[in-house]
Amino acid sequence: MVNPPVPVKRPTVRSHHGDEFVDDYEWLRDKEDPEVVAHLHAENAYTKARTEHLSVLTEQVFEEIRHRTKETDLSVPTREGDWWYYTRTVEGKQYGIHCRVPVTGPDDWDPPVTPEDGSPLPAEQVLLDDNVEAEGHDFYSLGSFDVSADGATLLYGIDVEGDERYTIRLRSVDGSGREVDDVIEGTAAGALFDPSGRYVFYATVDESWRPDTIWRHEVGGGASDVQVFHEPDERYWLGVGLTRSRRFLVVEAGSNITSETRLLDADDPTGEFRVVWPRVEGVEYDVEHVVAGGRDRLLITHNEGDAVNFELVSVAADDPQGPRRTLLAHDPKVRLEGVDAFRDFVALEYRRDGLPRVAVAKVPPQGLPEGATADDTLHELSFDEPLFAVGVGANPDWAQPTLRIGYTSFLTPSTVTDVVVATGERRVRKQQPVLGDYDPARYAQRREWAVADDGTHVPISLVYRTDLVEYGTPAPTLLYGYGSYETSIDPGFSIPRLSLLDRGIVFAVAHVRGGGELGRLWYEHGKKLHKRHTFTDFAAAARHLIDRDVTSPDRLVAQGGSAGGLLMGAVANLAPKLFSGILAEVPFVDPLTSILDPSLPLTVIEWDEWGNPLADSDVYAYMKAYAPYENVHAHGYPAILAVTSLNDTRVLYVEPAKWVAKLRDHGADALLKIEMAAGHGGVSGRYSAWRERAFAYAWVIDRAGAHPSGE
Repeated sequence: MVNPPVPVKRPTVRSHHGDEFVDDYEWLRDKEDPEVVAHLHAENAYTKARTEHLSVLTEQVFEEIRHRTKETDLSVPTREGDWWYYTRTVEGKQYGIHCRVPVTGPDDWDPPVTPEDGSPLPAEQVLLDDNVEAEGHDFYSLGSFDVSADGATLLYGIDVEGDERYTIRLRSVDGSGREVDDVIEGTAAGALFDPSGRYVFYATVDESWRPDTIWRHEVGGGASDVQVFHEPDERYWLGVGLTRSRRFLVVEAGSNITSETRLLDADDPTGEFRVVWPRVEGVEYDVEHVVAGGRDRLLITHNEGDAVNFELVSVAADDPQGPRRTLLAHDPKVRLEGVDAFRDFVALEYRRDGLPRVAVAKVPPQGLPEGATADDTLHELSFDEPLFAVGVGANPDWAQPTLRIGYTSFLTPSTVTDVVVATGERRVRKQQPVLGDYDPARYAQRREWAVADDGTHVPISLVYRTDLVEYGTPAPTLLYGYGSYETSIDPGFSIPRLSLLDRGIVFAVAHVRGGGELGRLWYEHGKKLHKRHTFTDFAAAARHLIDRDVTSPDRLVAQGGSAGGLLMGAVANLAPKLFSGILAEVPFVDPLTSILDPSLPLTVIEWDEWGNPLADSDVYAYMKAYAPYENVHAHGYPAILAVTSLNDTRVLYVEPAKWVAKLRDHGADALLKIEMAAGHGGVSGRYSAWRERAFAYAWVIDRAGAHPSGE
């Protein structure tokens, strides 16, 4: 029997609001300490030894993922200006290759047909090969990618550490041999050119990894970069963008509950940005530019006043704080999520009955008649499946006559479709290939409703294979949950998940409060001093599946990551007897320590989500009552696997490291797997990611008691 590593206890006392908490493992926070690094390596060695019996199964699942995936393939080309842009992958290579081909003329709106074998398109130009850029690095991530409007210069930003700080480089791609030596270090993701291509706009981050400053860089100018805007309030993130019309540059400032947008005429890139609506605490809004009746207008989705689920208004671009015209009034049953404006139409994204929706409205050249609303011209796209996810895809061109959407379900692989707005015709451009004998008819998806402790009905989405699962007879089950930041976990297809379903495992998602599935109030009722609803909802979902004989406690595994990892830690304390295993990925399991320290990355930003325990004793007491680390005690935990990354700047590795150590102090069988060269998203490279997913799924299969060989 291999013994787990036992870190030394070095008590640290944390005192707030008259309460003292003794933390034996806070010293593990110093990742530069050789003793800490040695302990983390020991944790990996212990986990490897304890899971050695899963090595064959892990390799089997990895090969299943690989053999089901079309490794040499192309994305559907997307038109922007005079080029079709796409990414292709090549068998054996970890990363994508970014390419383009020229359009054949101004009316060329049908993307080139991609070869079945995934080979390059005729006249292809390779812009960036991520495999070349990643050579010599254990980690690689592309955070910025833009081409100047004239198609002559490429901008790209890469991170080779996993800390989400990117180095921007520029490259000539017009074939002239023109040298562009500009390099910008330490940026956030999302840099872009202005329409002239003369300037690059980008963000930098503060010591807490918060994007707090927007800069303007003159290409090839040699002068110091100019600070465009700085956000001193630590609750706010900044981002920079460009309207689809290329009419305005945009700077957006946003906290978790408040936003503020600034616009700048793109013809004057060195000018001053002006505020659309001044920030008001608790008011969020997004801005889109549209031309109606020959006039510049702004479409604004907002939640001001009683518009909890947001409404859509139109204002004059030159007087945004002037008269408003309501285009879509607030609907308590519909959560309006956004609008995309084009020259001749707008697309709306919203949620109704727990599922995402997309609708299209044409924009008459003269504008909407007086008294008319967007409801008068809206056409919702309908779909046959009872559970699905749909959203607006890549649509960068202002004048395009089609709307590209993405569609998927638990049964239907991701499908890219162009909708011809004038006629409503749908042109399917590509469906994610699934190699082998995948047949959606062998699987079923359904939705059930659990009843929470307070009587609230909580939706659960399920998928399973009908010839391996007799619904109502307990089967191995993986129950996934998240429940924070109004993030919705919608039904979607997954090739790796087939390795679970084909072993008779039911996959279920508990759409708990704190998420956004049922509208803004579903989120509000699962945050701050209502956060416990997230945990009790998940426990209610588990009990529902057990009571309906979908599964049993000895066959039920829970899974969640990041804020969903907090959910995993909380339910481990709240309802450990319901599960045979808990998979916690980059888990936020020491939230109180993190939220109490404003010097830690992103802490102040999080106060709008969790509350401020530093200033509010009620918040402190509430968080301490559910925080996983503080509430570990000896009560018979299920097996736990925690997976984290050393360079994660969002959820620090120390949280699961401390948690696992304390769990073992109380008799739990807990494992820690830490990626020593990765960030919040885990390892980079598709093969590495598949192998990590295969390891996690092998552990799930084992804990759920499913047959390891599948069919």
